Amino acid sequence: MLFIEDFLPFLRLEGIGEKTRIFSDFFLQNLSLSMSNASCGSGTAELEVCRDESVAFILKMVAIATILTAGVAGVGIPLVGKNRRFLRPDSNIFFTAKAFAAGVILATGFVHMLPDAMSALTNTCLPTFPWLEFPFSGFFAMMAALATLLVDFVGTQYYERKQEKQRAGQLARVDSVNSVSSADSGIVEVMDRNGGKVFGEEEGGSMHIVGIHAHAAHHRHSHPHGKDACEGNVVEHSHGSHLHSHSHSHGFRDGDEEGSVRHVVVSQVLELGIVSHSIIIGLSLGVSQSPCTIRPLIAALSFHQFFEGFALGGCISQAQFKTLHASLMACCFALTTPAGIAIGTGISSFYNSNSPRALIIEGTLDSISAGILVYMALVDLIAADFLSKRISCNVRLQVVSYFTLFLGAGLMSLLAIWA
Repeated sequence: MLFIEDFLPFLRLEGIGEKTRIFSDFFLQNLSLSMSNASCGSGTAELEVCRDESVAFILKMVAIATILTAGVAGVGIPLVGKNRRFLRPDSNIFFTAKAFAAGVILATGFVHMLPDAMSALTNTCLPTFPWLEFPFSGFFAMMAALATLLVDFVGTQYYERKQEKQRAGQLARVDSVNSVSSADSGIVEVMDRNGGKVFGEEEGGSMHIVGIHAHAAHHRHSHPHGKDACEGNVVEHSHGSHLHSHSHSHGFRDGDEEGSVRHVVVSQVLELGIVSHSIIIGLSLGVSQSPCTIRPLIAALSFHQFFEGFALGGCISQAQFKTLHASLMACCFALTTPAGIAIGTGISSFYNSNSPRALIIEGTLDSISAGILVYMALVDLIAADFLSKRISCNVRLQVVSYFTLFLGAGLMSLLAIWA
């Protein structure tokens, strides 16, 4: 017992409780500083020079009307025009416009959202520990991108299984109808134990049905080759003297059902990312009392809202939702940013955008939005379209699509000079 008492000081166990208490006090102190609503930094003094609440309020109302109009037009054009020849989802004009919109979304994530998140989460107003000792903005963006991948995967699996069950139910109903009609027409099928042929089947595939002599084709396969594979044409090959009753056609429409499932998931995940950052940019504009800040934001956000809406509207159109579902998704997108501006205007009297709490909240949400938008732009919009057979078989479409993609990303990046 005396040996243990003599040995304890060497283990320094008596200092663990003291160190734990010091660390917990330090952590709680930094947490309280992080949640502070007090102003900090020199940004407030710079904005006070251009502060004019009455002019700012008028500009906010203009912003709500302008951004709402741009959002409705952007998301509505693909939905309303999907029955028009030049605005159908399979038209080249729609494809190139969607490439431009994908460039806008990619630049929004990389050039607008992620730098804003870095600036907010590395602000000197925040406590050094933990905010200035770890790159939280990049970490949050990475985790958001991985979470989006998981949601993308799980959502696709869910809708594919749902579609398979519906298809199985339809096939079961068709089989039951066929069996009833076969019984009514007197068709009798008896399998030969030796050859495995249906009773009445001749060599070469001819079929004798009770009361009817019918010849069924055996080898008619339709496969595209060479240029026809790009154009989606069908080349028929017949084997033997009899026509075959089944054929295979491989064109651009292969996998339409799987593509529809992907568009269902993509449209919903993309809207999630867009809505999350639309709330932030709406609040940022709404709480501002500086006309110098609001004026450039109106033009930038209108441009951004229009083409973001066009990309989302294209995905909704390709997903083939019912009219009510598509309208609800479109309205949710169009109203989010104006609603954010209205909320920001209402809380501008007591909301301090330069406080540590506001910086942490905005920086975290900006990081998450950036991760979602970058993933969606690269994986579900750009890669899905630019690695498809459609663009690889059309050189002119390749050139125009890549040009519009870089143009959209470049113009949206250029807007970072003003907003």
